[in-house]
Amino acid sequence: MGDLYELLGVSRDASADEIKKAYRLRARELHPDTGGDEEAFKQVQHAYRVLSDSQRRARYDRFGDDGTTATRGKGDPFGFGAGGFGGISDVIDAFFGTSFGGQTGGARDRGTGRDVLVPTEITLEEVLTGVRRQVPVEVASACDSCGGSGSASGAGSVACGTCQGHGQVQRIVRTAFGQLASATTCPSCNGSGRTIPDPCPTCHGEGRAAKRRTITVDIPPGIETGDRLRVAGAGEAGRHGGPSGDLYVEIRITDHAVYERDGRHLWADLSVPFTQAALGARLTVPSLAGDDIAVDLPAGTQPDEVLVVRRSGLPTKGGGSRGDLHLRVVVEVPRDLTAEQQELLRKVAELRGEDAPGAAGLFDRLKRAFR
Repeated sequence: MGDLYELLGVSRDASADEIKKAYRLRARELHPDTGGDEEAFKQVQHAYRVLSDSQRRARYDRFGDDGTTATRGKGDPFGFGAGGFGGISDVIDAFFGTSFGGQTGGARDRGTGRDVLVPTEITLEEVLTGVRRQVPVEVASACDSCGGSGSASGAGSVACGTCQGHGQVQRIVRTAFGQLASATTCPSCNGSGRTIPDPCPTCHGEGRAAKRRTITVDIPPGIETGDRLRVAGAGEAGRHGGPSGDLYVEIRITDHAVYERDGRHLWADLSVPFTQAALGARLTVPSLAGDDIAVDLPAGTQPDEVLVVRRSGLPTKGGGSRGDLHLRVVVEVPRDLTAEQQELLRKVAELRGEDAPGAAGLFDRLKRAFR
C-alpha cells in the first residue's frame, strides 16, 4: 500500500478538516456502489481511519503503516470492523458526512437542557461594593413525580424501536447511478435514541416541568451593563434526567440621579455660587459610598472647569483600583439680587473698571483676538 497521505491527496501537515474533506471526495469517486474500484476504496478508507486518529497518525508518521496495525482487529486487515467497505455507515459518511454509530452521527445528545438568559438590575452603589442578588427564574426543572426520569415506574428509557437507538433513520434510494443513502433524525425519539415506555403522567415523559425558583448570584464590584455571569447547571433541566444547561445573568445598571459612569470613572455637576467661584472655597460633596468628600475650589474657577478627586470613582472588575471622580463646575448666577446687593456689585465692578466708559467689552476682546 502506498503513502497514506498520497492516497487521500493531502500534504503531511494537512489539518483534520482537510483530511476529512479529501476522504469524502475520494470515497465518492471510488465507492463500489457508484461504479468505483473496490480495492482502491478500501485503501482510501484505511488511510482515513489512520490519519483521522491523532494517535494512529502520530505512530504512522514515526514508524510507517506497520506501526498502525496493532489497533486492527484479527481478520480485519483494514481496521474497519465487521462493516468492511460496504457498511451503510461508510456510504452515508462518504456522501453526506454523517454515519451511524460513529462520533459524527448516531444518537445525538438531545437530553441536555438549554441555557437560560435572565436580566437583573443593580444600582451604581452596588457596582461600587458588589452585591449578592436573589434572581427569580422560571425554567423547566426536574419533575418531582418521576425524579426527572420521565418514567412513571422509574424504570427509565429504552432504546428507540424505530432507529434501534441510533437517533437517525436511513433511507436508500436506487437510481440509475447506483444507490444513494441519506440519514434523517428519527421522528419517534427526536434524535435521542431513547423512548419512555411508561410516560410519567405529570410531565408526559419529558422528565421536567416548569417551575419558579430563586437563584443566588454574587455580583462582583466594577461590573458593567451587558456583562453576563454564568451559573453552571442552573438552566433548563435535560429531558429524561439529562444534564441541565447553564443560567446566564445579564447585568443592567440603573441610571443614577447624580453620577454618570465613564468606565471606572464618575462624573457629576458641582453647582457653586459665583462668589465662591470668584473667591474660592472648601466644599464637601457626598460620595457614592455615602460619606462626604472635601473638595478645594480654587479662587477664580471658571464655568465648566473640572475638578478631579482621585480614587473616588468605581473599582475595576473584581474589586481592583478605583477610578476618579470628575466634578464639572456649574457657576450659579443669581436672578433675585436685592437693591443693596446690586449696589455692592456695582462698586465691585467699578473697582475692577468693568463698568467704566471705554471698558473692554466682549466685542472689543474679540477684535483684539483676531488682529
